[in-house]
Amino acid sequence: MEMADLDYMPYDGFRLRCRECHNLTYASRQQRHLVAYEGSERPFRRCLKALHYAEGVTHDYVRHGTTTLFAALDIASGQVIHSCKARHRHQEFLQFLREIERNVPPNLDVHLVVDNYGAHKQAKVRHWLALRPRWHVHYTPTYASWLNQVEIWFNIITQKAIRRGSFKSVKELIARIERFVRSYNGKCKAFVWVATADSILSEVKRLCQRISGTEH
Repeated sequence: MEMADLDYMPYDGFRLRCRECHNLTYASRQQRHLVAYEGSERPFRRCLKALHYAEGVTHDYVRHGTTTLFAALDIASGQVIHSCKARHRHQEFLQFLREIERNVPPNLDVHLVVDNYGAHKQAKVRHWLALRPRWHVHYTPTYASWLNQVEIWFNIITQKAIRRGSFKSVKELIARIERFVRSYNGKCKAFVWVATADSILSEVKRLCQRISGTEH
């Protein structure tokens, strides 16, 4: 089954887009692990606003620890199952899969979309999945994590709950995440692709033709 087809399947299963946010810092979205920090960002922003400058942040902050946010998005309803853990290994990923298992009605199949991170393909993870026939795993192609709709949700929580926050402890950071998820799930809607699969593939084809023969 192609990735694009998964979004248009008849709703006979629970379709989850799953990912972990590990090392996400205030400074860079490409780093991984959620960081609790305390700094002078907020007063600085108010000062910039008063002086009619574009928004900015200070570089001086104190790290208070990290957490890893696991999240699974039900693409039919927009609901999010999440869990914060101290580390990001196959053990924590298995714990999160068990949490999903408890939350999905037993009469539904589970279609799980994940990237190719090593923890997702570890032997114990594969064994756990093999013992549960209702679970179907779909791996996104390399460099194509944007196909996973949970990336949209991670961007939302980063922008609205984490990036501009100031946290004195990991506990405070996790509490902010918990509040955001409760609020989000109370009014969430499913994400809808604007582009069709054919139009996306057509754009990719045009791009490949454009860069063919270059060093890229």
